[in-house]
Amino acid sequence: MSERGGHGVWDFGVPEGEPIAHGGDLDAARRMFPQAPEPWLDLSTGINPVPYPCPPLDATLFHRLPSVADHAALRAAAARAYGAAASCIVPAPGTQILIETIPRLVAPSAAAVVGPTYAEHAAAWARAGHAVSAVRDLGEAGDAQVVVVVNPNNPDGRTWPASTLLAAADDLSARGGMLLVDEAFADFESVVSLCPYLRPGLVVLRSFGKTYGLAGLRLGFAVAEAGHARRIAAALGPWAVAGPALAIGRAALGDATWRSEAAAARAADAGRLDRMIARAGGTSVGGTVLFRTADFPDAPGLFRRLGQAGIHVRRFTEASARLRFGLPADKDAWCRLSRILR
Repeated sequence: MSERGGHGVWDFGVPEGEPIAHGGDLDAARRMFPQAPEPWLDLSTGINPVPYPCPPLDATLFHRLPSVADHAALRAAAARAYGAAASCIVPAPGTQILIETIPRLVAPSAAAVVGPTYAEHAAAWARAGHAVSAVRDLGEAGDAQVVVVVNPNNPDGRTWPASTLLAAADDLSARGGMLLVDEAFADFESVVSLCPYLRPGLVVLRSFGKTYGLAGLRLGFAVAEAGHARRIAAALGPWAVAGPALAIGRAALGDATWRSEAAAARAADAGRLDRMIARAGGTSVGGTVLFRTADFPDAPGLFRRLGQAGIHVRRFTEASARLRFGLPADKDAWCRLSRILR
């Protein structure tokens, strides 16, 4: 991360624009399909449908401010899980706030976002005053001072070798730039995380809620060299993460057995979903263990039939033939989806 911005005056104005559509908006689904049966089956996100069993919490966690020791314990657990030093770990109330915060710590520059991908990245860099361009590959980033890559990518699951990303980070660092790698879906995948290979100009984002099925807890991490980590933490301010989230995060990140078993179970679920999509005439685009993306001959019609049955999936205005499916949680949910896809 370039230090050229120092502590000068930054423009925090947010330009007006259309809101970005996201999965998980059941209020919008109910407005579209008011006659759909309840409860809705929400398959529009990439969140583990089988959550980590939260441990019992001491009631005092809700009564007092989080302590230095609470934060340190979470950072230590995250450091072991991600393979980085604790001094390089910045806990945050979800990765979305990091996506918003980091661009405001960098002097306005040219930023390239490799996509199509999670739309909030480009929006956040633009809001922070950067000139944003969308590129299809790392090699198209040109002279951009900042490059953003989601690995594995959402929604197509595309991945990049660690060697390619590290070479890009070195090149950007030599020019005073930064490579931001969003590893939100990396926990259950075979991709090589960059967290153990930190260097100047490299910042990695890790999501907690997706892997552990606890998105409402709002917990995520930035992983960067210690100096950059301190700048990010200072921008978030004190007590950024709630005490209960610190405690649950520490327990979950320390449970390697649960993580391994969940990865295997969700991979089996993803294979089952692939077979169902294929039988429904879908052509696989890709995805991760937690979601699958496919093109359909009549995606709008399928989206409508699913919605009328109270099943919400993710559609894409820029790719009308494309739908993304999260994983059903249990037998009843699988049966509901199967009936429509048949």
